[in-house]
Order: sequence, then structure tokens, then C-alpha cells
Amino acid sequence: MGKSPGSGLDTLGMLFPAESTPFDDDSWGVTIEYEEDGYVSDEDADDIDYGDLLSQMKQDTADASEQRMEQGYEAIELVGWAAPPYYDKAAHKLHWAKEIKFGDSETNTLNYNIRVLGRKGVLVLNFIAGMDQKQLIDSQLNTVVAMAEFQKDSRYEEFDPSIDKVAAYGLGALVAGKAVAKTGFLAAAFLFLKKFGIILLAGVGAFLKKLFKSK
Repeated sequence: MGKSPGSGLDTLGMLFPAESTPFDDDSWGVTIEYEEDGYVSDEDADDIDYGDLLSQMKQDTADASEQRMEQGYEAIELVGWAAPPYYDKAAHKLHWAKEIKFGDSETNTLNYNIRVLGRKGVLVLNFIAGMDQKQLIDSQLNTVVAMAEFQKDSRYEEFDPSIDKVAAYGLGALVAGKAVAKTGFLAAAFLFLKKFGIILLAGVGAFLKKLFKSK
């Protein structure tokens, strides 16, 4: 899938609906990756102001957009939440969705994210879809969320502070894009660009420049 060396994420595969193929007009998919940065504490789950976080994310996206345009790429804009962040404390699963405008495209992009916390890292799932497919994605969300579970000895509640590494970031950083910024799924997403309108909010121009220079 073109994952860049040292991205920190292990690409495990993609999930597609059984009744369609990746080439159908109404198809959608979920990338599945894993980041082993350590145990992500959820102690701040009730203290995060997602309104303030969204404002910062919009500014970060605007800054990234200026850099993109300087490199000849279309502008990007974080419109807002397509679904506000929700953290299931019992299941240790976090999910949220962003609406993103890409250039002059008439249909905005739906960036739906699921993060499953584990003892040593985070399972990263990202829906590939457009805003016009949000109702369909909403109907499939619980099914996909329920599929993702860590095996025994790797579960979040089995964390041992005496031997296990603790991640240097918390839930807020996951939503702000800490894991997404390092994802190696960009090259694969590029292949879906015209079909799905995929947008990653950080490092797009710089990554592509580095990728093609290395090739």
C-alpha cells in the first residue's frame, strides 16, 4: 500500500462491504492500521473541550492548506464535526467524524475515525467515504466498531505500569490528528482520490514530494 518507512503505523489491511467491490460507484472502505506508541491514558476523557480543540484543528488545517497551495495543490478546509467525538469508557473506543472541503469540489469529504485503545498501542480505523455517504456509514459504524477487539494480554485493562510503556499523548491528541499525521495510508488513499475524494489534513504536499523523490 505504499506505507512510508518509519511512519510508525503497521498497515493490516482494508475492510470492504461484502455486497460490493472497491470499484463500484457506491463502494466505501475502512483502512486498518496499528500504532504501537504505548498505553494511551484516558484520564482526561471528561475534561477535553472538543469545541476548543476543533478551533485549533481548523487553524492547523488552514496553515497546512497555505503550504499545500504554495506547492501547487488544492486548498483544504476543515468545515467542522460531521459527528462529534465520543469515547466509550467501558469499551475503550473513541470515534468521531470530520467534514472536509477539498478545493472546489461540490461534495465534501467525510473523514470518519475510530480508535481502539490497547495495552501497548492503538488500533486505527479510518472510513473512506464522501459526505453524501454519511447516512450509510452511520448505519455501519456500530458493526465496524464491534469487530475491533484486542486479544488477551493485549487489552487496555491489562496495562501494567511497572513494565508497560505509556504514550506521550492522550485522547485529545488522537482526535487532533497525532496518529493520522504519521499514517502510511496516504499513498493508497491517493489511488482512491478521484473516486472517494480522500483528504489527509497534514503533510500531504511534503509527503508526496518526499515519496516521489525517493522513488
